[in-house]
Amino acid sequence: MSVNQTPPEQQEMPLIEHLLELRNRLLKMVLAVVICFAFIYPFANELYLWLSLPLRELLPVGQTMIATDITSPFFAPLKLALVLAVFVAIPVILFQLWSFIAPGLYAHEKRLAFPLLFTSVLLFYAGAAFAYYVVFPLVFGFFTAIGPEGIVELPDISSYLNFVLKMFFAFGIAFEIPIATVLLILTGATTPQDLASKRPYVVVGCFIIGMLLTPPDIISQTLLAVPMWILFEVGILFGRLAYRRTEDASEGESSPE
Repeated sequence: MSVNQTPPEQQEMPLIEHLLELRNRLLKMVLAVVICFAFIYPFANELYLWLSLPLRELLPVGQTMIATDITSPFFAPLKLALVLAVFVAIPVILFQLWSFIAPGLYAHEKRLAFPLLFTSVLLFYAGAAFAYYVVFPLVFGFFTAIGPEGIVELPDISSYLNFVLKMFFAFGIAFEIPIATVLLILTGATTPQDLASKRPYVVVGCFIIGMLLTPPDIISQTLLAVPMWILFEVGILFGRLAYRRTEDASEGESSPE
């Protein structure tokens, strides 16, 4: 079979069956999120206390967080539980996506796709963990230390939640750079050599993204930009390996029997 030939599974399945299959996969994703939410919500208040710990530990004695909106004590933990449910259900969501697209992939593409999906989940969780355990203590320590004298800091629980969720997603997505790099190479959009030659632009772009996605302080910007650059280098390294394997597999499949 030629490399450019459409796989038989993709040829034989009609459009209606594709849509039905997609609907079933989406329903399973939603069900996974709902089940995770049902288990997480009873512990929403405790989870919020854990999430706010990096800031509360740095507040002066006698100061605490407040709720400026009467509904915040209810909706802030609810929102946190829902977001955490999506976080926990990410492996199921990606597995359903994988199951939907797998029949249309060639053998060598399947061998690469599943490790990429698995690695993307780990990298996203690693990015969120890096934000919580490394970035938050430094950023909150910086903000609580530079306030004007005599100003009482009483952070709002909803504002804090929005801030940390933004940081979680920013670092989680930033840690996906190796996956994006490998996919760009595998799809033929670029080559490892081309990406390596653009390294100076990438470094500048990392700091620009860090400036846009993080608070206006050099600490958090650097803590996002430097890992992004390192992960870019890791992506080039693994992209070279995947590029060679894909070329060998394509030559094997296109050669006559």
